[in-house]
Amino acid sequence: MSLILVVNSGSSSIKYQLIDAHTERREASGLIERIGESMGRVVHRAGSVSTESEMPIRDHRAAFAAMVDACAAAGQPLSELGLSAVGHRIVQGGSEFVDPTLITDAVAARILELAELAPLHNPGHHQAIVAARAAFPQVPHVAVFDTAFHQTMPPEAYTYAIDTEVAAAHGIRRYGFHGTSHQVVAQRAADFLGEPIHSLKQIVLHLGNGASVCAIDGGRSVATSMGLTPLEGLVMGTRSGDLDPGVLLHLLRTGYSVDQLDELLNKRSGLVGLAGSNDMRDVRAAADAGSARARLALDVYARRIRHYVGAYLVELGAADALVFTAGVGENHAPLRSEVCVGLEWLGIEIDAARNASLESGSRRISTDSSRVQVLVVPTDEEAEIARQSWQLVSSDRASSQSRERTESLPG
Repeated sequence: MSLILVVNSGSSSIKYQLIDAHTERREASGLIERIGESMGRVVHRAGSVSTESEMPIRDHRAAFAAMVDACAAAGQPLSELGLSAVGHRIVQGGSEFVDPTLITDAVAARILELAELAPLHNPGHHQAIVAARAAFPQVPHVAVFDTAFHQTMPPEAYTYAIDTEVAAAHGIRRYGFHGTSHQVVAQRAADFLGEPIHSLKQIVLHLGNGASVCAIDGGRSVATSMGLTPLEGLVMGTRSGDLDPGVLLHLLRTGYSVDQLDELLNKRSGLVGLAGSNDMRDVRAAADAGSARARLALDVYARRIRHYVGAYLVELGAADALVFTAGVGENHAPLRSEVCVGLEWLGIEIDAARNASLESGSRRISTDSSRVQVLVVPTDEEAEIARQSWQLVSSDRASSQSRERTESLPG
């Protein structure tokens, strides 16, 4: 069996998918939210059937029990399906986790320790790991880290120009995020182009509520826009992206607390700070209706992306492909046009009709004469987590079987 339960947990929610790692077929998916509040919500989908219920969900262990119950009610009892593994998406893996990793007590503890670098994410991941291992004690659990793909960056790309002793003491460096998405999209772009990934130079734009750009040379990340935390880089739904550090010092001196700054930069900046909404559809509609505030937000958003595209063309020396992915990148044709306008001299030319097409799946939106292939490639982080989890447990199982056969040989 190659059935993987993929878990993406936050502090108050769990998203899950039941995926066949070989075919990428979704057997089920769901969302459990408002964990720890007076009333939680459970949404479960199996095929074309969706169910929704509300109940108190006191913690992540109760959330996993609710998931097990929802699967059983849909005719998919997890205890009888033969799960091969539970794959956990982990945002921050620090410098030491560079590959998918079997979760032990020590690994789980280290993930919690790394919450210092990802306070909004890793605590929820750890709670889900504890709950999931209790719910499925006989099943291997695998951590797949967002930061792992970016561990191939050279030192000059991940090093910040601050006192080296301070940086070393506090783990301050560029880690990058969305690595699982960048990795799978780069491979799918190579497959679409019919070229081996090791021969391609790509710039991948992951544009969702969180957004980042990655320069990928031969399938390896060499530069990415997010940094120590997911705050750096592009303008996002609620996050500021690049900002003069002096702004923070100025606000601290005028009376802002650290928690207030955290709230400002993570939840009240980006599109919501500029235009009043973190939904690109709302901002676009407001701009089309004549809102100068929304129009400025779109211009700032696109300009920041172009800034990084130019920088990464220099990093790579050239590019074979510019790839749009994630919710905004895949679905907002006007934004793709605004990002690419004026880049013709760099070999990036958009075909208006192709860009406006409503077709789904991987597709080319550049002109036939464009030196850089401009693509739209859907991301699928969950399928990639399932694939990596399956590969790890399969190789681990094969190694164990090999050792057992060797140990059983006479003499």
